[in-house]
Amino acid sequence: MISKEVVLKDRRVIVDLNCPVARFLHNPVLTAKEVNRVWQDPALQVTTVHNAGIALHGSDTVMLFRSHLRCGKSVLGVARSSNGVDGWHVEPQPAMVPAVEGDAFAPGTDAKTLIENESGGVEDPRITQIGDTYYITYSAYHATVKNRVRTSLATTRDFSHFMRYGPVLERDMRNVVVFPELIGGRYAGLFRPNDTIGDVGGIYTQIKLGWTSLIESNRWEIPPEPVMRTGAGPSAFSDKIGPGAPPVRTPKGWLSVFHGVRSTMAGNPYVLGVALHDLADPARVKMSSVPLLFPSRADCRVEDAAYIHVPQVVFTCGVVHRDDGSILIYYGGNDTVMNVGVTHEDVLIALCESYGQDPLTGHLKYDIRSNQS
Repeated sequence: MISKEVVLKDRRVIVDLNCPVARFLHNPVLTAKEVNRVWQDPALQVTTVHNAGIALHGSDTVMLFRSHLRCGKSVLGVARSSNGVDGWHVEPQPAMVPAVEGDAFAPGTDAKTLIENESGGVEDPRITQIGDTYYITYSAYHATVKNRVRTSLATTRDFSHFMRYGPVLERDMRNVVVFPELIGGRYAGLFRPNDTIGDVGGIYTQIKLGWTSLIESNRWEIPPEPVMRTGAGPSAFSDKIGPGAPPVRTPKGWLSVFHGVRSTMAGNPYVLGVALHDLADPARVKMSSVPLLFPSRADCRVEDAAYIHVPQVVFTCGVVHRDDGSILIYYGGNDTVMNVGVTHEDVLIALCESYGQDPLTGHLKYDIRSNQS
């Protein structure tokens, strides 16, 4: 069985097909408590820190985190770490709050509509760096139209100034990630639209591939057929999937960490899964049937009096792919705190190649009896 030794801060750990992700022993790495020490204005006190986009900027790792204010709206803040694991320094003010007149809007943008679109909060950023520009897709919620959410686009070069471009598509959607380089002369993205009924099933079980010649245009061609679909039989992903972190290039394909949901009598637990997209044709997918990470008590360690937002959830919006092939996964625990774990590209590729499921039917591509004695 394949195993790899990886480093998480100053500790060497082994990851393999039975334990593909090693959690940082000192999780969580950022919580509402640390943010509230910096954001001392009562209007800016938060109850959560989770679902953060991640990027390398200069010598720092930047965490663009989501927090719920006590009034209920979500905002985005910035924290920086020199080692990408601990010692996070929170910037003194939120980086992005619901847009108002005077913010930076791209030429041709309908600022009034954009302001209305995100009046209910901004959430779940994903960050793709291309050149010296960071492309941020984030969920923009309407304040008065129930459940209306538009994944929107912003760009930055310094994580201090942000240019807004408005909705990526004019339809309800929460999960969009962009590949970090041209593929066949165009840019690619993974999309998971929202369905119109309920919170699971239907379109929630589909991930689609889109193409554009210019990311800032917000004009994407999305074929109707998904590249990933779940729902066949018992699975940790059977009732909902969605792209998580922007894909990373490996010699054998684009690794994409996604989230999956299986409805149970006790709710809808979220897990992390992984898929391997062909480098030249990302519509060709190998999908692991085995999740990388199930939610546990270790993913939401808080004080007794602390608020916990949504139990039984692990959710990622960002990873860092290191030169030695190891991958840091930054993930929210219970939509409440930020954690980090480490894995290795060889382990994730092996899961996709040896323990896969058909990406469109969900049927296993290996025999579960083959290793029985």
